[in-house]
Amino acid sequence: MHFSDGQVPAEYRRYIGVKLALVCLTGGLLALALVVSISMGAAEIPLADVAKTLMGWAVSKRFDVIVWNIRLPQALASIVAGAGLAVAGAVMQSVLRNPLGSPLTLGISHAAAFGAAFAVMILGGGVMGSSNTDAVNITNPYLTTGVAFLFSLATAVIIVSMSRLRGSSPEVMILTGVALNALFTAGTMLLQFFADDVQLAAMVFWTFGDTARATWSELGVMAVVTAATSVYFLINGWNYNAIDAGDETAKGLGVRVDRVRFVGMLLASMLTAVIISFLGIIGFVGLVVPHMVRRIFGSDHRFLLPGSILAGGLLLLASDTAARLVLAPHMLPVSVLTAFMGAPVFIYLIIRGQRR
Repeated sequence: MHFSDGQVPAEYRRYIGVKLALVCLTGGLLALALVVSISMGAAEIPLADVAKTLMGWAVSKRFDVIVWNIRLPQALASIVAGAGLAVAGAVMQSVLRNPLGSPLTLGISHAAAFGAAFAVMILGGGVMGSSNTDAVNITNPYLTTGVAFLFSLATAVIIVSMSRLRGSSPEVMILTGVALNALFTAGTMLLQFFADDVQLAAMVFWTFGDTARATWSELGVMAVVTAATSVYFLINGWNYNAIDAGDETAKGLGVRVDRVRFVGMLLASMLTAVIISFLGIIGFVGLVVPHMVRRIFGSDHRFLLPGSILAGGLLLLASDTAARLVLAPHMLPVSVLTAFMGAPVFIYLIIRGQRR
């Protein structure tokens, strides 16, 4: 089909305009959801007072404590974690050319769970103290977090190393992840079998993905890692588009496929490891969000990746807000809600079919 000189640029500008409008709309919804999330809870705060408090205006000392010390860190942790897990899942699915690629299916999440269980039982991280509310408190959280991070990162290194030994085959990565997933699940169950009641409670408590446990310093670490890796992914959006067309096509376009796949998997895995080690296992965000965004934004990674970042933050923030309200004044771990929501949505997407 022949197009006139001005027709193709006009259609392309329209295409770009629609995609940018979708990205801006998602970003606006995320900003609105942040304010609404902070206002909702056991103690409701008017939206206007939330906005004034966030801008630094003196409204109420009580509101200041609730917003800055409790709800804002949790809301921002939800946004950062959702954004990081979603963009990591999108990149994994692209470089593996497999719709099942995600931190959960590749065994990275379960490796972190095993690392936490190992720290609790073997390294003494499970010595716990009781509080006035009988809450479960791991008295050595940095040890538990550090060991969980090391195991999840080691799993990522094993997966990408196996792929390099076999010529970066995406199938090898998936199969290696499935095998490691089973291995670490069995290891965690073995540790739980020999654990006493206190250690078992600590292991189970850690595996609950909960954004409320993040402190400002931990939030800062997650935000820096998420921002840095997301910038790298966005810069390589064109390379991921080329890989989607096939390895041979991408190599013909000058893309160093093996290097892009290795670095992309390593950074996505590292990003996932940082988030999970601080917050616990939050499943289905990295698997479902890229599929949802792909149906709306299309498969162009120039828009799929920023769309996944914003939609991931929006989805986890909305889920965390709902989890905070459904059993108020008690707080339900957000990982429970994302699993309940993610599984039916993913099954629906499978039935409807994928438009890649």
